[in-house]
Amino acid sequence: MGIPTPYEKRNWFRRWSKHLPKAGKIVLFDRSWYTRALIEPTLGYCTKPQYEDFMTKVNDWEKKLIKNGTEIVKFYFSIDKEQQKRRISARKNSKLKYWKLSESDQLMVNQWDVFTLYKNQMFDITSTDVAPWIIINANNKMIARLSALRYILNTLDYEGKVTLEPPQWGEDLGNYSCFIEGVLFDNLTYEQYKILAPFSD
Repeated sequence: MGIPTPYEKRNWFRRWSKHLPKAGKIVLFDRSWYTRALIEPTLGYCTKPQYEDFMTKVNDWEKKLIKNGTEIVKFYFSIDKEQQKRRISARKNSKLKYWKLSESDQLMVNQWDVFTLYKNQMFDITSTDVAPWIIINANNKMIARLSALRYILNTLDYEGKVTLEPPQWGEDLGNYSCFIEGVLFDNLTYEQYKILAPFSD
């Protein structure tokens, strides 16, 4: 959604309300309104009163949405500090990933302990009976995404619904990598690696 305007920073929930799904639709937010609980206070992008106002009001706002028919699923994709460093390094050194690198990425690593404090406060205050946080280990991106999709499909009601059981992931899943013309392809499954290996440097 981009950087919030001064008006949106003062009217935080209204900024997000206009992007909520209509009846029968699904909207996926990357970070969502919880940037006010995590990224913004960690990096000083909001004031202390703005942060406190958000934390005071967000639970009632979500309860009102749910009462009016909106289903809310809150995922937190958790990675450890070393994995974050590896991803930033990959972005710095990859021709395919450098565009993902932002100034905030390195700042977040430098402020990891502060971020962790805000993260724990967010879980303590905003994980409610009607809108709990679902924490997913995201050190492996593919497994994390599949786990989130499986949770959604198992949680929502729809015609022809089949409950999906989680697969037994192998230890080697996502542990393959290769270079092609100096570009790193990492986090590959063995099947992906077999396809790319003949073209590797």
